[in-house]
Amino acid sequence: MSGVRRYLALSFLALAFSGCESTEETAQPIVLPDPPANDGVFGYASGCYAMQGFSGKAEPTHLAASAGGDAYEFSAALADSAAHFRMRATDLGTYLFYDKEQRYFTAQAVEGSEPTKYEFVRASELQDSVQLLDDSFRSPAEWEIEVSERDAERFQLKHYQSGLYLTLSGLTDDAKQAAIITLFPEEDCATFPELELDAEGTPTKTQWDDGDLYGIAEIHSHIFTNFGFGGGGIYHGSPFHRLGVEHALPDCSLWHGQDGKRDIVGYFYDNDTGLGDITSLIPILTSGEVPVFNHETTGYPDFTAWPNSWNSSTHQTMYYRWIERAYLAGLRLVVNLATGNSVLCDLVRGTKAQEVRYSCNDMVSVERTIEETKNLERYIDAQSGGPGKGWFKVVTSPAEAREAIKAGKLAVVLGIEISNVFDCFLTPPDGFETCSEDTMNAALDRYQELGVRVVFPVHKYDNGFTAGDGSNGIIELGNVINSGHYTSKVQDCPGIDVTFDHGGVTFGGLNKPRDAFDSEPPLDMSGFADNVVTKLLPLLGAIQEPALEGEYCQKFGLTPLGEKLILGLMKRGMIPDIAHLPQRSLERVYEMLDAADYPATKTHGGSNDGHVYALGGMRGADFGRCADPNDPGNVANGLRNSLQEITMNGGYPAEGLSFDLNGFAGGPRPRFGDNSPCGGGQDDATRVSYPFTSFDGSVTFSPPHLGNRDVDFNTEGMLHIGLLPEYIQDARNTGVDDETLEPM
Repeated sequence: MSGVRRYLALSFLALAFSGCESTEETAQPIVLPDPPANDGVFGYASGCYAMQGFSGKAEPTHLAASAGGDAYEFSAALADSAAHFRMRATDLGTYLFYDKEQRYFTAQAVEGSEPTKYEFVRASELQDSVQLLDDSFRSPAEWEIEVSERDAERFQLKHYQSGLYLTLSGLTDDAKQAAIITLFPEEDCATFPELELDAEGTPTKTQWDDGDLYGIAEIHSHIFTNFGFGGGGIYHGSPFHRLGVEHALPDCSLWHGQDGKRDIVGYFYDNDTGLGDITSLIPILTSGEVPVFNHETTGYPDFTAWPNSWNSSTHQTMYYRWIERAYLAGLRLVVNLATGNSVLCDLVRGTKAQEVRYSCNDMVSVERTIEETKNLERYIDAQSGGPGKGWFKVVTSPAEAREAIKAGKLAVVLGIEISNVFDCFLTPPDGFETCSEDTMNAALDRYQELGVRVVFPVHKYDNGFTAGDGSNGIIELGNVINSGHYTSKVQDCPGIDVTFDHGGVTFGGLNKPRDAFDSEPPLDMSGFADNVVTKLLPLLGAIQEPALEGEYCQKFGLTPLGEKLILGLMKRGMIPDIAHLPQRSLERVYEMLDAADYPATKTHGGSNDGHVYALGGMRGADFGRCADPNDPGNVANGLRNSLQEITMNGGYPAEGLSFDLNGFAGGPRPRFGDNSPCGGGQDDATRVSYPFTSFDGSVTFSPPHLGNRDVDFNTEGMLHIGLLPEYIQDARNTGVDDETLEPM
């Protein structure tokens, strides 16, 4: 490196002494020395570099801050006096240039210039598409590195926002005029903001001694819930952001408002707040705000109150670094389910509580989640040095999953868990037709091609395939809004064990069982988002009527099209998850699965006396939260029971986890402290302490942090997926032995 600097110094002196004696006739071509060794366009991630630019005519210069400090210019003769950049990968071959004063190299259009000219701005802050509610926005701070068209050993930079090429004074659309860029290694760059792993070591175990794959499966998660609900701030925080953690997990007040008052979804979910006095609901619907303090909003780097999987349902719990920490603890397969809820999205949009970036439509949420999951794979590969070098791999077959896990990666399976699957509505809104077998099969083919392998036939609301899952509470009202049909529950129930379709009816006045499932809806809920109060006013009287007590279930089950959906999934080798089917639908689907001897997953609730296991399926397990000092290892009794059922039904003795993180379901609470469900009696000697090692012994974990905040798993619980190591260690501390843990 000193030789390069010496050459540049000599070049500078030669230029100074040349004076006016140089002419076109006597000028000699400038020959650059060999560039520093490098690993190509993908090899600069997280490195520290100075940028040299060469026009091909004058001597090369380095990019440096301007005299005023708010711009950049190619003016420094030596790398020592140039800007030194931390190169942060935003995608494969695309980077941010982050200088020692924590400012970014950007190219921005000069306002009013015609044709458009660009200037180099030294930006201290960057905007993003969520802040701007502009889904097409690209940051002016991102630069794609390409091999130079004029020098195969060097590079040219392409401006990600404009698609133009970097010159020494601006941008051009001609790649042959692009500056020839050389990147010189330096050692004194700023550290780019990021969350720490609080772990040391590299996973090494990929198989058991008998050849079976090693690792934990999480078969029900929602990594990208933020891309549901119109992609605004209804669900806050992203598992990654091209511009880094400051944009992935910022303060949520821009969207949720001061004190979280505009987070009306979180208000109802987290506070277990029913509709109560209906007169108190009207101000919320008209103002888009709740009347009281809701939650702290601070995000990175202080994280005052969130993430919290069990008490903050509208904030991200699966940031990619947290997933990575879980991976270090043995997580090797995740089913990532695209989710959303168009009714909740329309409600929030209609009350003006928050805005959206794109349509509230459920399948738009699915499309974006699929796209972003693949983008996350690219992002992690980019941080790791190039395509395929990361630890996160989207897979589309058992063979691909096995290959990824054997290679030490996390296999990620794509799935769908929404109500209006494939836009097959019970009551199609404007612009949509009633689904046919042909349109359904076309959708199955399309999403299979996109990589989807798990499909819930229904989530919460009635659709063209089946009645909804029968959830009570606010979901009953949502179902009315979604279809224009009143609740249709009866007490003549099959009695099969389900998670949602049982118990009373919250809004007794809305329960008006109809004769035919697909009859003409009595209510016109079209345009709900534009007329929230107007559409709900006729229902206020019915909403205030008393609840119905007893055992009720959905009157209707699987439709003829629903049966074709199940057959279509089986034909394509896709996995139906039957956890949200109402009683009548579940009975019929079991009949179809039995006839075909075909497996399914049921990632909520019980196994129906081992039925799902007899088919070769999975259910999902977890640990109990309260240890019994008189029964060591009791927190794993549920896992033991599942394994016994699996064995009795001829299945492979293993079970996955099913946390449903980012799914409004609630994660594991702490065993100690004020928020423990255990009521005391937990032995302090069983608290998680540090350091401890992963199950395979290859990784050592230290006390976890959320930026500047210390985290105590013992009293705070599993706030996010990154505390999976503590969750497992906590079970071990209470007496769960390794033999019991091995089948997870």
